Amino acid sequence: MAMMPLFAVAMMLGLLAIGSHVAVAMGVVTTGMVLALDGVPMTVIAQTAFKSVNSYPLMAIPMFVLAGNLMMKGNIAGLMIDLIGSLVRAVRGGLALTVMITCVFFAAISGSSVGSAAAIGAATVKGLKAEEYPARFSAGLVAVGGTIGLMIPPSLGFILIGSIVGLPVDKLFIAGVLPGLMEGSMLLMAVAFMSRRYGYGKTTARPDWTGFTRRLPKASAAVLMPVFIIGSIYTGMLTPTEVSAFAAAYAAILCLIVYRSVTAGETWVVVKDSLLQSTMIFAVVMGGSLVGFVLARMGVSAAVVDFIKGINMTAWQFLLVANVILLVLGMFLDGVAMIVLTAPLLFPIATALGINPIHFAVIMVANVEIATLTPPVGLNLFVMSGISKLPVHEVVRGVLPFYFVRLLGLALITYVPAISLALI
Repeated sequence: MAMMPLFAVAMMLGLLAIGSHVAVAMGVVTTGMVLALDGVPMTVIAQTAFKSVNSYPLMAIPMFVLAGNLMMKGNIAGLMIDLIGSLVRAVRGGLALTVMITCVFFAAISGSSVGSAAAIGAATVKGLKAEEYPARFSAGLVAVGGTIGLMIPPSLGFILIGSIVGLPVDKLFIAGVLPGLMEGSMLLMAVAFMSRRYGYGKTTARPDWTGFTRRLPKASAAVLMPVFIIGSIYTGMLTPTEVSAFAAAYAAILCLIVYRSVTAGETWVVVKDSLLQSTMIFAVVMGGSLVGFVLARMGVSAAVVDFIKGINMTAWQFLLVANVILLVLGMFLDGVAMIVLTAPLLFPIATALGINPIHFAVIMVANVEIATLTPPVGLNLFVMSGISKLPVHEVVRGVLPFYFVRLLGLALITYVPAISLALI
């Protein structure tokens, strides 16, 4: 019995290595472990899996996914790039800075790292190339900018964590605002530094205030969307699940009626794609819930907590170890799988050591952001490889300078709790 967890890990890695979906790998392995446990009926598998997705907070995921996909299909990113660029492109590296600011904006409406990178990459890669930005810098810029979508609300990562460990999603959303803005500011400074040092991009003579005022009325409806989303959550007017429904409806009105950038037929395709993406997320959650059940049943979680206490590990030491573990796992697992596998194990330890669970949730999401940039599984790398037509290793080289900025941001989030907790 003592060797069962190690055997299960090896089995899961083997299934992943042959191409099995992570949800299938977790489900098969944990089902086998349940069968090996004495006194556990098979009905527990179905009950545990169903209970894990029968959650009010998780109802927000399909709606936020739909809202983000509609905004991506409707080319809202291009609209915002034109508006922001009217002012910002007057400085060195202005288009690159415009792209990064647009990433921050899109983060507040999509909740998805991959969705943000895909939407903004499709709208900007040709423009960056026309202004003679190096191709790998452009790909790395959008790949890393897209990761902010996981931190700034609405964040699918926070919805998952809140549902799994029982934390209020609205507080998690609010906790992600300052860290997300800090990460965006750090990346803007990095872009400005590299653009000035290497002479990237062209500049205009002066800010185009006339163009800005001409574009603002058309873009105002899109600009107000993140204001409504974050404002209604912060003021408590709507729950995150209610906000998700509002966001999806608002996005549909914008794309179908206001901008007419999406047809009814295209909307149906977007709905089907959103359902598929949401189903994949729920499948991973179900598999992860079985892993958590088996770990609790075998006493693994309690044993790990007792071990940490027994060696007198301090909170800062645990946070360092947790970051290393999450960064390594991020090389092999996507963000959803990372959260559902590690949250049930790490959160009890963090709580036992006196770490604020909301602060630890922000730390975990910061690690998931970095995971989307880490080969060999970093999803944003493959998204930008497909859009920019560059090999993945070239995108990795473009991301590398920003990677160190992200690690610095992770350190600040980890050891300065006030960044995450100031607004709560």
